[in-house]
Amino acid sequence: MNQPASPDLATWVAAVPLMRVGYHLDLLEQVASLRQSHTIYPPQEQVFRALELTPFESVAVVIVGQDPYHGPGQAHGLAFSVPHGVRPPPSLRNILREVAEDCYDGEAPDVDPDLTRWAVQGVLLLNALLTVEAGRPGSHRALGWERLTDAIIAQLSAQREHLVFMLWGRYAQAKAALVDPTRHLVLQASHPSPLSAHRGFLGCRHFTRANAYLQVHGRPPVIW
Repeated sequence: MNQPASPDLATWVAAVPLMRVGYHLDLLEQVASLRQSHTIYPPQEQVFRALELTPFESVAVVIVGQDPYHGPGQAHGLAFSVPHGVRPPPSLRNILREVAEDCYDGEAPDVDPDLTRWAVQGVLLLNALLTVEAGRPGSHRALGWERLTDAIIAQLSAQREHLVFMLWGRYAQAKAALVDPTRHLVLQASHPSPLSAHRGFLGCRHFTRANAYLQVHGRPPVIW
């Protein structure tokens, strides 16, 4: 299934050889077929939303998640984010808690769980797997999503300079092998899940560290 890219994905198709040959469209077609008999998140039109909101040349920070939320109404194409008005899941609550402590002396001015505001500033909220079956985390691991998302991370590392990669938890930290640490800042901590957040995520200060690095290299800070 080799179709023209939508304008919103054009910068990614130009940068990632796997996308130029339509690999992402083949995956989308597989998912569309699975939707006929299963409930799958996020909706079809939001599968590539992280890429659409954050063009290749606009990326400043990459936050890597595992797969979308698998409950109704939560996943909308951005790692860790949920739509406005949806109760933030525990991991997202800890992320917002760390932002508040790190950047705002404990009182964040915006606690909206929809992280679109980060995405449009150049924060690529990329799940390793871009779809999931309802109630079954990791269920789409065999589809081939990681071949695509690994290629995206590798191309960002190779073609861009001075990006920040935030890798939380063992699953995300495995992606460090795709990033050149001499060209980029790689920040690692435990996962923000309540099971592990107190073992290194809370207090990691990744958000101010990212902004300091961006500013040293002539990039505007992210308004977290």
